[in-house]
Amino acid sequence: MNRHPLAAFLLAFFPGVGHFYLNKKGRGALYSISFFGCLALVFFLFVIHADDGPILLMVFLVAAIWLVNMLDIIVTLLKGISISGSTDGQPGSADPSERSQTMLFGFVPGLGHFHLGLMNRGLTFMIGFFGLIVMILFVAVISNEGGFLVFLGVLPIVWIYSFYDVVQQLNKKQRGEVLFDRTILEDFEEKREEGKKSKTIATLLAIFPGAGHMYLGLQRRGFQLMASFLLAIYILDVLHLPVFLFLIPLLWFFSFFDCLQKATKHGKEPLEDAPLIAYFSNHQKWIGIVLIVLGVFYLFDHVVMPVFGPKLQAFLHVDVQMFYDVYFQTTIVSFLIIAGGLKLLFGSKEKKEGREQ
Repeated sequence: MNRHPLAAFLLAFFPGVGHFYLNKKGRGALYSISFFGCLALVFFLFVIHADDGPILLMVFLVAAIWLVNMLDIIVTLLKGISISGSTDGQPGSADPSERSQTMLFGFVPGLGHFHLGLMNRGLTFMIGFFGLIVMILFVAVISNEGGFLVFLGVLPIVWIYSFYDVVQQLNKKQRGEVLFDRTILEDFEEKREEGKKSKTIATLLAIFPGAGHMYLGLQRRGFQLMASFLLAIYILDVLHLPVFLFLIPLLWFFSFFDCLQKATKHGKEPLEDAPLIAYFSNHQKWIGIVLIVLGVFYLFDHVVMPVFGPKLQAFLHVDVQMFYDVYFQTTIVSFLIIAGGLKLLFGSKEKKEGREQ
């Protein structure tokens, strides 16, 4: 094979192009015509506002053609590498064919580890990746809640860590080091016993607010960040406040970079598990009041209005539900925001006067 296998693999993300690069013109034309033809048909059905059934069927067909194209290019490359590559089998020798072959296998979580002889480690990644897909789809179908599909966003994290780990294991092998076939859970346990924390794992966990802090042992700070992130999403959805959605990415970026900063300091200096907002720990009464207000609002919104709203509308001949949705919620939320602003304003003045005295 006179062509670079990694370049062919990357070009294969556009069906047929990788095969043309390898001079496989027949298969390249077949994949290109079928993929882009079906894609054009999907676009046409979407433009003419066809039923969802044919569109979903064609989308599934497009995905199947792309997947078969990728599997075909991988098999073709692996055959070419096994024929033309040199396999001296000596540890510490940087065999280009072995490296290319392992990295190609590494695009499927677990297969790269299997190729290196790390069966237990590879099985952990493979079960974790594909088991997560099956479990999320199963829960989404059983509960009939499409919102569970958002957890599929964890899959790129697992895939990136699997590919990173197989590259690390390959580098160790080519340096002549002995590879230990143990699961990543055993690695975590060993580092826990030694009191060490992996900065790489902390960075990956930091993608979900608070998880990285908890891994570093900052339980209170991590819990507050995680609770704040999830509670903010819930409250903004319940109170219908899309204007404040900018707070979600703001909180996410703060949590992510705060975790990176803590991970950098870990091992160099002791980390203090300081709560995110010390004010809350000293004013639990206000937290209780806020929770009571939210509970009453949720009860009124999901129980009182659905039960008594239609009866009041029939009795008063007024669309009570419309007035509630348009005016009442907006009025209550506005008063709460104004009250919070006044509290902060006068509270800061009282603190300033106290300092001056």
